[in-house]
Amino acid sequence: MQNVIASDHRERGNPAKIVLFLDCFVALLLAMTFCGAAFAAEYVPDTDARLEYNQGVDFYKLGQYDRAMAAFRTAISRDPNFIDAYFNLGSILEYLQQNDAALAVFKQIILRKPDDYESLYKAASLSAKLGQPDKAKEYLALIPPSSAVYSKAQELAAGQLLTDMQTIKKEQISAAAKEEGFDRSNAVYNDILSPTGITSDMLGNLYVASFSDNTIYKITSDGKRVIFAKDPKISGPIGMVSDMNGNIYVANYNSNSVLKISPSGTISMLVSNLQKPYGLHINGSLLFISCQGSNSVLRYKL
Repeated sequence: MQNVIASDHRERGNPAKIVLFLDCFVALLLAMTFCGAAFAAEYVPDTDARLEYNQGVDFYKLGQYDRAMAAFRTAISRDPNFIDAYFNLGSILEYLQQNDAALAVFKQIILRKPDDYESLYKAASLSAKLGQPDKAKEYLALIPPSSAVYSKAQELAAGQLLTDMQTIKKEQISAAAKEEGFDRSNAVYNDILSPTGITSDMLGNLYVASFSDNTIYKITSDGKRVIFAKDPKISGPIGMVSDMNGNIYVANYNSNSVLKISPSGTISMLVSNLQKPYGLHINGSLLFISCQGSNSVLRYKL
């Protein structure tokens, strides 16, 4: 039986290993530490959802694809953030050449986890098959050279889109800069209390940290200011940086941590137990954090 569940760093290609991983509670915490930093716990799916998921894997191994998809859909209904259940469902749909349905599933993954590069590649490949080259390029542009699927993305770009990844990224950046309402004239944004860190995204939105107000403001490309993030987790924000997927990283000076804020505004703790984090910088898949309290710079793999 052909294996339709693609592999990535979570070993999606081996259903038996996935089952073992999901049943192994010793894997719930990331044990790796660096420079005294403690990293956030790994996501754990709902128990009932895991049971349905495991049934889906069993049905898949028996070649009973309809029952496998039904089980994965049930798992998703019980835990809407169960990424691997979406991935296996989408992979079976792709194998059955139900490309529209498969693409819709992989879009759900990207919505929840914008840095799932295997799903971005799948979405690009499906878009190309469906005769949507521009959408395929949009997905490919979000895959960094450090990703394990970058070589496959290069092959897709050259084979079906008759271009290369470097050209695609340049085209997407240029297109974003030409978005209607993107103002490149001089301007001043007033009445931001204790502004500190600033960063921007590919669509021309500006993000500003208010240190004393513990707020991240978003200033849209047409000059409108809105509150992007205000949460008890934000405490003395200083340095900020953004990645290619629109995630914002915030150095929390007063609470000795770095936060990650998704494009939808979901806030999660990325690194804790730092000593007065200040400046942030991203290079590829690496985040660099300067720590005033320890006279050091932390290198963290995203």
